[in-house]
Amino acid sequence: MLHFILPVGILQCNCSIFADEHSHEAIVIDPGDEIGKITAILDEHKLKVKGIVITHAHIDHVAAAQKLRALTHAPVYMDERDKALLDMLDMQANWLGVDTPPRTEIDVLANDATVLQLGEASFQVLQTPGHTPGSLSVWIAAEKKLAAGDTLFRDSIGRTDLPGGNSRQILSSIKTQLLSLPDETIVIPGHGQTTTIAREKERNPFLQNL
Repeated sequence: MLHFILPVGILQCNCSIFADEHSHEAIVIDPGDEIGKITAILDEHKLKVKGIVITHAHIDHVAAAQKLRALTHAPVYMDERDKALLDMLDMQANWLGVDTPPRTEIDVLANDATVLQLGEASFQVLQTPGHTPGSLSVWIAAEKKLAAGDTLFRDSIGRTDLPGGNSRQILSSIKTQLLSLPDETIVIPGHGQTTTIAREKERNPFLQNL
């Protein structure tokens, strides 16, 4: 399995491209901006995108989703509880002082029952609300990797002071959905450095009382 992590946009969102080396199919998680940077990897490795997963509908994670959908014809997966945030893209753009991106269509309303297949690897969607009402994480057991969106960071958790944020809910999501994963799981957060479940259990100050 190929895996590329591309920090994109002014907030350096970690866009992940997972690709099966045999089928040359790919899944893109959080195409947040810089569509040319994303398509350059796809073109270089001759990859066909079969799914686009949005962990949550903040502009820095979704700005290039519609462009990628139009170029690849791949379906977009997102939790319906974040639809209201998609309707606020112009407001989000104003906060950051950037142009409003095209609003992406949502093809599949993702939830805990949603599984995407890439080669022999299953991409299991985990609903992890708190940072936003519809925040998702994606667990790839065969790779022992977790794309955590803005739910869990190295030594931190997602902020909950934006519209729809809920501090109790994000801690509950982390406890019930993420900390039960194997300790050696590599966590790819929405921004910043990767970490592991074991490291966050031991060192993350927000998780010590869970």
